[in-house]
Amino acid sequence: MDFLSSTPHFHIFTWVVGIIIFLVSAVMANGTKGKKITHMIARLFYILILISGVALFIKGMDYGRGAEYGIKFLLGLLTIGMMEMVLVRSEKGKKVTTFWILFFVFLFATMFLGFRLPMGFEFF
Repeated sequence: MDFLSSTPHFHIFTWVVGIIIFLVSAVMANGTKGKKITHMIARLFYILILISGVALFIKGMDYGRGAEYGIKFLLGLLTIGMMEMVLVRSEKGKKVTTFWILFFVFLFATMFLGFRLPMGFEFF
C-alpha cells in the first residue's frame, strides 16, 4: 500500500488527534510545563496535517478538482493558524474570543468541503 492511497485516513487521523491535543493544551493552565509540552506536540501534528494535506491536494489533481482541494488546503491553513493564535495569545494573557470563533468557522468550512470532495466520505 503506497502513501497516497492511505492518505485520506492518515490525514483524518492527524487532524483528529491534532484537534484533541490543541483542546487539551488550550484548557491547561498558563505557564505550566504540561501546556508547553502539549503545545509542542500540537505543532508536530500541524506539520503532519500539512504534509498529508499537500499529498491530498496533489492527489486531488487526478480528480480534476484541484481548485476545490486548493480552497480546502487554504481553509486548513487558516484553521491551523487560528489554533496557534489561540494558544500563543492565551499564553500571553491576551483576548482570544475572536480567534476561537474564527477557529470554529474555519474548522466547520474545512470539514464540510473536505467531506464533500471525492476523497471524503458520503454521509447521505
